[in-house]
Amino acid sequence: MNSTTLGKYRWRVCALLFVATTINYIDRQVLGLLKGDLSQEFNWTEKDFSNLVMVFSAAYSIGLLFFGGLVDKIGSKRGYSVSIIVWSLSAMAHGLVRTTLGFGVVRSILGISEAGNFPAAIKTTAEWFPKKERALATGIFNSGSNIAAVIGPVMVYWLARNHGWRSAFVWTGAIGFVWLIFWWIYYEIPSRQKKLTKEEFDHIHSDQEVEEEKPKPVKWGKLLRIRQTWAFVFGKLLTDPVWWFFLFWLPGYLESIFHVNMKSNLGLPIIIIYSITSFGSIGGGWLSSHLIKSGWPIFKARKTSMLIFALCVVPIMLIQYTNDLWMAIALISLATAAHQAWSATIFTTASDMFPKRAVSSVVGIGGMAGSIGGTLFPIVIGTMLDHYKVIGNIGIGYNILFTMCGVAYLLAWLVMHLFAPRMEQVKLD
Repeated sequence: MNSTTLGKYRWRVCALLFVATTINYIDRQVLGLLKGDLSQEFNWTEKDFSNLVMVFSAAYSIGLLFFGGLVDKIGSKRGYSVSIIVWSLSAMAHGLVRTTLGFGVVRSILGISEAGNFPAAIKTTAEWFPKKERALATGIFNSGSNIAAVIGPVMVYWLARNHGWRSAFVWTGAIGFVWLIFWWIYYEIPSRQKKLTKEEFDHIHSDQEVEEEKPKPVKWGKLLRIRQTWAFVFGKLLTDPVWWFFLFWLPGYLESIFHVNMKSNLGLPIIIIYSITSFGSIGGGWLSSHLIKSGWPIFKARKTSMLIFALCVVPIMLIQYTNDLWMAIALISLATAAHQAWSATIFTTASDMFPKRAVSSVVGIGGMAGSIGGTLFPIVIGTMLDHYKVIGNIGIGYNILFTMCGVAYLLAWLVMHLFAPRMEQVKLD
């Protein structure tokens, strides 16, 4: 059956998820992009900045657990809407605060509310795509985080340079309300979507699992007794902190080690890095989907792909031996692209191993674990960077941190393999 007969409405849904994820990451990265300006105005040390990142990460972990259950209970349409309304308002509120305490408060609200994005997006993907397409769809919408890192610096630095740093928070936060209009116009679950062809509906449900109109929520206590849950939990716990490190400290690293003026060039090095990274997200999702279509068992395709991605992060440890900016950018780009490929695939393993009615809860639990790691890792980062001051272009603290990043994914892959060697699908009833 050709694609014209089959229909493509599911990819329109994927486009909505992509835009939402892009907005999500634009809003959260404004703080990191404006770290220099804000540190000067509020006299922040590296530890002070780490504390704000920790506040966001801790709130994000709580929000993942909350929204994981909420989205499974009230559905992806309403759950996503609640999330983006609150996170857009809290993002805009950053432009109104006058103290470090105020930043901490609005940062915590942003963390809780932004956590709704991935549980809702992964659940939506499980509702709208068969397993053989989920990794690709996840890779596409997950690449929104990279596109955000490409267009975010241009928007933020331009607004800050011409209208002040407060305007950067206000205008980027307001974008979410535009998306919300399109979400309510175009989104429904497949069984309620009148624009969906019968052929595409049958294709979506070729895995023999039709979404329920009022699915029965699964209690977290039951999910925590399942080995597959812990495979996902440890996979996120060990690797999510690496992405937080790149997202919030990469501009500062390039400024302090290579003396790059981010504002004057609108963050060009960051734009280059995340432009390359976007290929990792989409390519990572494509790889396991391609292997499955080629006849590989689902678990083997996911595991092999994730091992390849884990190995691609290892070279980041070599960054300490180069003084060349573009070599450093190449190593960072490879690592960030590999992370996004890993991220697209690990999210898909949740929908591989669990029925649709539990996917959002599992993603919430695993995401909470990743955010706990993201809460604790900044303690190490802040302490390391305050203790090992950058001298010239030598940053011992950064070198240690990049080494930790290089081994994290292989460790995560081994732990996931121990808990779920064949990633069998869970039977909840």
